[in-house]
Order: sequence, then structure tokens, then C-alpha cells
Amino acid sequence: MRIILATGNKGKIDEFKKLLPNEEVLTFKELIGDYEVVEDKDSFQGNAVKKAQEIYQKIADEDAIVISDDSGITVPAINNEPGIYSARYAGENANDKENNAKLISKLNEKDLEETEAYYTACIAIVYKGFTYSVHGWMYGKVINKEIGDGGFGYDPMFIPNGFDKTLGELPSEIKKAFSHRSKALNLAKKVLEVIL
Repeated sequence: MRIILATGNKGKIDEFKKLLPNEEVLTFKELIGDYEVVEDKDSFQGNAVKKAQEIYQKIADEDAIVISDDSGITVPAINNEPGIYSARYAGENANDKENNAKLISKLNEKDLEETEAYYTACIAIVYKGFTYSVHGWMYGKVINKEIGDGGFGYDPMFIPNGFDKTLGELPSEIKKAFSHRSKALNLAKKVLEVIL
């Protein structure tokens, strides 16, 4: 099965390849070069669907399976930020360190050393012109510092329920077992089994 990922995020690409070890996984850039989908929808699902549909049309191969994901972290105590803006929380071209620094400063403004948070992943699949989407969630708490250098994004600040270490400290195999993206991908695999 040839799967085309509608993302340029290296962390997500690596994660998808680990989660789909038996499939041929390509990125859209390998097929069509640099291209940017404007993420202007108001939900993870809206952005994921838009990315998958737009890349599917660009590739112009009816048999292609295009998978995209939109994901991020939501912190209820700070007005549900960063939410859909997780990747660009500190600005359009912000890196992980800058985004984490902004989240830490927002937590510090409210004197929060830790507070409830959750990750959401929406995966959209476009195949033969039809669009499907699934969601996965991971609950825990966010802390006002970075611990560990594993994972990517907000992982060094997020402690999943049932653990006392951040995702930045936990081995990727443990994260893979219960992450929001793993949960969404397991559902996506079920969708693929039905439609292929």
C-alpha cells in the first residue's frame, strides 16, 4: 500500500513511518515538491481534511491514498490555547522551543506549575475522491518547564495520565502504545481495511 503523507513536519513523518512499518510511506514533497496548504479552518478536523483533499487533487492519482493529520495540545486553564495553533503558537515560523517558551510563559502568568491538558489528533484520509476522518486523544497534564529531549513539539512539557515522566523522557515505544496519533491511526487503519 502506497501512502502519501500530506505533511512536511519531520516529527510527524518519522512517527507515521514508525506506526506504519509495513507500508510504503512517502511525503507529498517527494512527489510534487514544495507546496503549502493554508490551514485556515477552525478545527483539527477541518484543517486535516483540507490538507488531505488539496494534496490529493495536486497529486492527481486516483489510486493514491493521501493521509494528513492535524494535531495539537489544548490547555483548558488558558482559554483552550494553543489548540489548532499549536504548531505556530509563537508565530508563523516558530520552532518547538519558541512554542514551548510561549506556553511556559502563559502558564507562569497564571502561576500554574502544572494543569490539565490533552492532545488531539485528527487523521483525514482521501482515497478515490472520498474523504474519511478519525480522532484520537491523549490526556494528562502540562508543566511549566521542559524535561527530556525525546519526541517533538510540546512532548517535554506533557505528562500523560498514569505516568510521572514527560513524553520527552519516555521511550518512543511507550508513547507509541497510547499516543493520540497512535489511537487515531489505529482507527484510520480500520477505515483503510474497509475501503481498500
